[in-house]
Amino acid sequence: MKQLDHYSTSFTKRTFPITLVCENVTNAPNVGSLFRTADAFGIEKLVLCGEHIPLGRKMNKTSRATEKSVSFEVFDTALEVVTQLKNKGYQIIVLEITDTSKALHIYQFSNEQPIALIIGDEKFGVSEAILSLSDSTLHVEMFGQNSSMNVVQATSVALYEITKQFL
Repeated sequence: MKQLDHYSTSFTKRTFPITLVCENVTNAPNVGSLFRTADAFGIEKLVLCGEHIPLGRKMNKTSRATEKSVSFEVFDTALEVVTQLKNKGYQIIVLEITDTSKALHIYQFSNEQPIALIIGDEKFGVSEAILSLSDSTLHVEMFGQNSSMNVVQATSVALYEITKQFL
């Protein structure tokens, strides 16, 4: 067995019809990790929404230069972005634990229309206004004492499940 490096893997580059919308995710290492996650799962676009999006040295440290290859945009508020995506025919999928959310691992994603995966801020999650626009609200099933994961970890789990169903 030989460990492979970045240049000797046989992964096929793909782009999936997924836009990741981040509502007020403002922790620089998390933003950098979201760029890496977006790159790893071949999403179409990363949309960062909020007043203080950290696009600088601290973010670059964890992004490992993926901000140069991932298509992204920055907006002040997520509500307008999500509304526009919904009007363009995107499935609005929110990753949030609610009293009506469904477990991610049992959800059947449709590949008939593009997906907008909405994630929320590290402390307060996705806003009520965006929750009300969602077509589906999903959560990662938790089996330990804690009731939630880090926003990047949960996003990675969600994107793995979505892209797995697209293959």
